[in-house]
Order: sequence, then structure tokens, then C-alpha cells
Amino acid sequence: DKPQPASSAVIQKVIEQAYDKYKPVMDGKNASYIPYLAKADGKLYGIAIVTVDGRVFRIGDAGHPFPVESVSKIFTLADVLHKQGAESVLHKIGVNATGLPFNSALAVELNNDKLGGSPPPGNPLVNAGAMATASLVEGKTLDAKWQSVIDTASAFAGHTLHLNDNVYRSEMASNQHNQAIAMLLQSYDHLYADVSETVDLYTRECSYDVDAVDLATMGATLANGGTNPRTHHAVVDAATSAHVLAVMATAGLYNTSGEWLFKVGLPGKSGVGGGIVAVVPGKLAIGVYSSRLDAAGNSVRGQLAVQFIAQALGANIFAAEAQ
Repeated sequence: DKPQPASSAVIQKVIEQAYDKYKPVMDGKNASYIPYLAKADGKLYGIAIVTVDGRVFRIGDAGHPFPVESVSKIFTLADVLHKQGAESVLHKIGVNATGLPFNSALAVELNNDKLGGSPPPGNPLVNAGAMATASLVEGKTLDAKWQSVIDTASAFAGHTLHLNDNVYRSEMASNQHNQAIAMLLQSYDHLYADVSETVDLYTRECSYDVDAVDLATMGATLANGGTNPRTHHAVVDAATSAHVLAVMATAGLYNTSGEWLFKVGLPGKSGVGGGIVAVVPGKLAIGVYSSRLDAAGNSVRGQLAVQFIAQALGANIFAAEAQ
């Protein structure tokens, strides 16, 4: 017998409890190194849950748009995996945790395979690996590649997503560190397209707007084997979804990914825009927005809300009752 999905009344109650419980929490602070993000209203807080049968639950500022930032990495990865296969990603990017900060150039130095056959630099969810992923996106021109990225993300969300031009310009003006990482990758033959084009594509990829309902819908598409439960559009195949969720479990929350998996037991992905998505495979996904971040770059209230909801719904993928 398949377990019955949680009733709508139960989910609604849990989402309300999570919202009320953490609304007063004002710990953490906005990302300061991107001017647009520094100005975000730290009081805003929204939660959404989307189930694999297409039910939508929302509370608070769940419709407030914000820059997707690093959460986008999972959808660009899905695009590349779906079109090029798992072997390509394994050999060209790698899927291991780096144990170093997400924007580390040192990780590229330590993990390059010219030093004796070690796997490539990290994984698709740290900046280096995400730029390597972006360099694998198919398209003859930068605009064609960008169209591929935003079309895939939009299919995950179930409607057209748009570039936030202010964020894009703000980040293009201050992305010297990422340019350096891209050059380093190129020197080790781990960048598969033009450096400046790849950095531009990567920056665009981090600069489209979403809201918490979008994140929950995008996550629910992964929970549902790659088919959007609201539009019924098959965005990617089930194997791609499973691989994306595995990488999220390994490296979705920057330096604290292991701690997150230990405490929450769900694949998740955060971004410095304040978004966080967590996926319960076969059941649902949770999207939260709150711009105030901890030292690792993860939304403080986002993490608290997801952990509360996961516990209340018994969603930890590692937990089991004795038979």
C-alpha cells in the first residue's frame, strides 16, 4: 500500500505554525557584497509548500519576488544532465563536496586532476563547478545558451521567469573573483566554453527573480520525477531528478550541507538572495524566503521553517519506524 499523502488541513496547519513560530526571529543579516541584496527588506518572510498532486499552500510574503542566486544552480544542472547525461557531469564537473567555501579558488587548485587523477573541481553547486556546468549549456551563442537556462527554469516554475536587470548589472560589476575562478578552471581544462561568455551566463543564471511559491513548485517538480505537478509538463526525466537531488544532499547548503542533512534529512538548496528549497521525494517541496543569512550564506528563518515542517510532517528521508 502506498502511504496516503498528508491531508490539506494538516499541511495548512503546519505551514501556519512554522510561519508564526519564526516570524519574530531577526537573526542574521542580508548579503552585503551584492548592493541590490543589501537593500532587501529583512522583515519579509514567506513560506510555500507544493505537493506532487499539485496542491499549493502559502503564507506570508510567499509571492514576493527576490533574486534566485545559487538556487538556480540545481536547475541549470538539471538542464545539462537531461541533455548530456550523468557521465558527462561526473567526468567534467564532479559531484563530491569540496569542504571549502562555495566561492573558493583553492578548491580548484586542490581538486584539479593534473595532480594525479583526482576527480574534477568539486560539484555543480559551488561557484567553480557551477561555472563549469554553465560552460556545458548547449547553444551557439550566449543568448541561445541563456534561453536554454531560463526556459528550463521557467518550465520548472510553470510560468515565464525574468532576468532582474538591476541584480545582473550589480553582479557583473563586482564579479572579479568569479572571473578569476573561471580563468583557473580554464587553465586546468575544466571550463568548456569561452571564459567571459561563461561568467556572463553564470551571472545571468543567478539573477532571475523567483518567489517562494516558484521555489516550492520547482522543488515539487524534482519531487515528482521531473514532471511539474501544476502544469503536468515533463521538464526532465526521473533519473535526472534523482541525480539533482543527490547533489543537493551533498552540497546544497554551502559549508553546512552535512549539518543540514544531519538535522533535517532532506535535500535542499539555498541562495544568498534569501531563498531556500527543500524536497521530499515523491511527496512535496517547501520554498521559503527570508533575506537574513547566517555566516554560511543560508537564510536563517528559511532553515528554521524547513526543519520545523520536515519534523512536523515526518519527512526526514533517513528516518524509519521499526517494523
